[in-house]
Amino acid sequence: MILKERIQAFAQLGERIKSLSDTEIDNLCFRAGNENSWFTVESVQQALNAWGESLTEESLSTWVKDYVLEPTTPKKVGLVMAGNIPLVGFHDLLSVLISGHIAMVKLSSQDKILMQFMISEINVISETLGVNIIHAERMNEADAIIATGSDNSARYFKHYFAKHPHIIRQNRTAVAVIKGDETAEELTSFGKDYFQYFGLGCRNISKIYAPKGYDFVKLIDALIGYEKVLDHHKYRNNYDYNKSIYLVNGEPHLDSGFFLMRESEALVSPISVLYYEYYTSEAELGLTLAQHHDKIQCVVSANGWYEGSIPLGKAQQPELSDYADGVDTLEFLSGL
Repeated sequence: MILKERIQAFAQLGERIKSLSDTEIDNLCFRAGNENSWFTVESVQQALNAWGESLTEESLSTWVKDYVLEPTTPKKVGLVMAGNIPLVGFHDLLSVLISGHIAMVKLSSQDKILMQFMISEINVISETLGVNIIHAERMNEADAIIATGSDNSARYFKHYFAKHPHIIRQNRTAVAVIKGDETAEELTSFGKDYFQYFGLGCRNISKIYAPKGYDFVKLIDALIGYEKVLDHHKYRNNYDYNKSIYLVNGEPHLDSGFFLMRESEALVSPISVLYYEYYTSEAELGLTLAQHHDKIQCVVSANGWYEGSIPLGKAQQPELSDYADGVDTLEFLSGL
């Protein structure tokens, strides 16, 4: 298949996702939820909607236009996928196939149902494209590797695949920068960045940087509409556990009734906890963020006022060119 045909095939996949019937969606949500109880109906629908909107001929063509993606000899690219949020591994699969290579896929045990659905739909749309997807438990025959995991697993991957061209991803998170003059509506939109997928994604906010003396009551009041997260038993268990730890240890914290806030220099907070840290100047803030550059996936701020940030509420709406860990996957694949 030439690149144009591959683009058209994925655009058809986007149309297929958008045309799913209520029964089909309900079935997918039920099966995915049984496999991974963090995958609620809402989160699965959000992931499917996002891919349905992203997979258009226009967006795909814009994404690939600056790359040479017609390999003379397609390479087998091993994909070791994560499963922390629904369809988190699909971007890698898309990247390998759109670049004309062969995907050797090791699915996460936490996200097999949804990924298998996408793969089966690709096979229905184009058998020619589908034959370039190989399910594999071991990567012995892979020519290159793209692996995503924890910091611990990343060390193993780097050692094991040292002789292969590779992209090895580690834990990352997102942060928000508060200026102090945000409207209630802007603060409410922050809830999408923090609560969507229960904070399990690398683009979920785990920490806020706010000016010295900022009153976080304004933020808590603006997020009242997200208190339904407590309906999820795992989230509630995390909230109850962290709250009890803070109370028993006498650790200062803020309790909204459905999430906790604690001042900390750490970057990654536990589920149901939002860390915060004060800054006294933008220069000081810039230095602090620079120190954590390798651990920050993205920064959000109201209307994207902070340099290099995206608007509040948009963290979970990445473009096709918003690569995990900031490593250009298509550039890597085009160079194989």
